[in-house]
Amino acid sequence: MRLTTKTNLAMRVLMACAVNRGQVLRKHDLASAVNASEAHLAVVINQLGRLGFLTTVRGRNGGLKLRLAPEEISVGKVFRLFEGGMPLAECFDRETNTCPLSSCCRLSGSIGRALEAFFATLDGVTLADLVEENAGLARILQIEPA
Repeated sequence: MRLTTKTNLAMRVLMACAVNRGQVLRKHDLASAVNASEAHLAVVINQLGRLGFLTTVRGRNGGLKLRLAPEEISVGKVFRLFEGGMPLAECFDRETNTCPLSSCCRLSGSIGRALEAFFATLDGVTLADLVEENAGLARILQIEPA
């Protein structure tokens, strides 16, 4: 399994917001801190806002910050929302599946259970678990207020 760039960036944005909790972060500063383009971040930030993880503020002094406490954000939920629409294998998409083995393949069931176990493991991890008492992460993601 390989995570999409969007999921990776979503977690970087959420971790940066948690490290800088309460501070309104500018997209430009965030892009530099998480080593991403502003264009890619804009898409991810928009989606995180629509999903209720971030509050975005428009205007000259605008930016973004966490809408929820880090303890309330499950990594599993974020992964499910960002990765959920992507079938892991062709046979997981009934509309486009052309695999001739689908009617009798047992591998897809095993993969499905493994994927669910993956998400279930991440359901027990919160954003707070990732950032609290993580001085190395704080050094990398700390952004000076504008």
